[in-house]
Amino acid sequence: MDELAHAGLGARPFSRWAGREHDVVPSNRVLVWLAQRLGELTPQPAVPVSVIPVPPSGLPRAAAEALRDAVGGEYVDEDPTARLAHAGGQSYSDLLRRRLGHHVVVPDAIVWPATHDEVAAILAVASDHGIAVIPYGGGTSVVGGVEPQRGQHEAVVTLDLSRMDRLLAVDEVSRTATFQPGVTGPRAEALLTGSRLTVGHVPQSFERATLGGYVATRSAGQASTGYGRIDDMVVALRVATPVGELRLGTGTPNAAGPDLRALFTGSEGTLGVLTELTLRVRPVPAARKYEMWAFPAFERGLDVIRMLVQDGMVPDVIRLSDEEETEATLALQGAKGRAAGLFARMRGARTPAFCVLGWEGSADAVRRRRRLVLPALQKSGAVWIGGRAGEAWRRHRFSGPHQRDALLDAGLLVETVETATSWSRLRELYAAVRRALRDTLASHGTPSLVLCHVSHIYPTGASLYFTVLARQLPGAEAAVEQWERAKAAANAAITAAGATISHHHAVGRAHAPYLEAEVGVAGVAVLSAVKSALDPRGILNPGALIPPPIPAQRTHASVRP
Repeated sequence: MDELAHAGLGARPFSRWAGREHDVVPSNRVLVWLAQRLGELTPQPAVPVSVIPVPPSGLPRAAAEALRDAVGGEYVDEDPTARLAHAGGQSYSDLLRRRLGHHVVVPDAIVWPATHDEVAAILAVASDHGIAVIPYGGGTSVVGGVEPQRGQHEAVVTLDLSRMDRLLAVDEVSRTATFQPGVTGPRAEALLTGSRLTVGHVPQSFERATLGGYVATRSAGQASTGYGRIDDMVVALRVATPVGELRLGTGTPNAAGPDLRALFTGSEGTLGVLTELTLRVRPVPAARKYEMWAFPAFERGLDVIRMLVQDGMVPDVIRLSDEEETEATLALQGAKGRAAGLFARMRGARTPAFCVLGWEGSADAVRRRRRLVLPALQKSGAVWIGGRAGEAWRRHRFSGPHQRDALLDAGLLVETVETATSWSRLRELYAAVRRALRDTLASHGTPSLVLCHVSHIYPTGASLYFTVLARQLPGAEAAVEQWERAKAAANAAITAAGATISHHHAVGRAHAPYLEAEVGVAGVAVLSAVKSALDPRGILNPGALIPPPIPAQRTHASVRP
């Protein structure tokens, strides 16, 4: 069994994104194609959860009783099953350790609050007893953001916000909606159905991630080019901190000093716990049009989409794949993919770079905005692949994590790296990161596919999102080191190029060592000072965002398969 039930609050897969019934299983043809490029694959099934030992909870009895008084006895759980269900996030390293039973990190207890006051009470108990607290939404962090580290504390509890899943208010005149932080993306849209409004924020983690997680990590959705990032949607926040409550934002822009909302948009649970979020919403679009184009080359596509955004003609969704990602995508699609690739080549795109364009809004606005971009596309030599292909992408855009589960079972390393920089530096950054990843993996004797797309564009620059596939090395230590070395090389290349260490995956623990290079010594000092003021005992998410002054300790449960 891979699913773990906990406290009557449902089940969560332990070493997968979702249950096997949701797998997107690659065909034999795809596996043959991957083996031809990466070498012979050896299936790597996950070890049974039942063989992973869990150490006894280190939560002091007095602290446990105080937490039960705060939220009710049934919402504090020290059972091994619940603790394993909260063993980190969804990075390749997280999943690999759980799949192999290698250094699985577990909290000492799980606590489920339902209100702001209960969150505040939990933080008071944790401060009094010196217990670390890890705020936890959908558990989708890929940068170690929810890893249950104790830091210098005696114990660590995971603060699971899934009970805080209510829509608190809707202001249809102002077009705002106030949610609790544990509302998932799909639930937010369902709760707004009666108002015919939408948040419109759709990252690939949409199925599991929460609104609180979006804000805490400064998420960017797939339609952020048109709708804006989550930063642009935050109107007001209510925050519980160890020293008291904060209410931030007045509903309209103001000049009442620095905007303190920005401190918590991207704070990753290190400064306080978001308990209410007021977000800008908009009417559900009456029309959507998604279509696929093929540019003759990735660089030609970059030139066109830069011109579109700088001239104010940008679609709501742009996803431009490089040639290697296009080839892999077509291979994964089987016969339909081969037909689309052949069509593009027959029309002159010899090494096609596929691009999804999407518009949303009123029917008239969608037609008008689409017509604006057609001359630029046609002048560039782009080939129209069709609306069906664009709609197919939209329907299946959340399939990536499900595909990853099946590819991990097949014995593949599958992980992503993302960054962003200015247009003038984008090509140099693209080449440097690809080279760093390929060369490092090749040093292990493992050829790789390094795929890339651009999906968030701005007048000044754009993001780069790399997907890496390689043959997983046998043995837990070797498999973990294989990716960690490649990731470190990519991070070094990003830092050397003066690019951001994260466009939208956040800092977490994986990127914390690189933060100083981006914000400077003074910047880290500012963040540390704010943390000291709001969290004087350092109980909130130790090691995330701001490295702790004392090396973090771990609670391990491991087995060697």
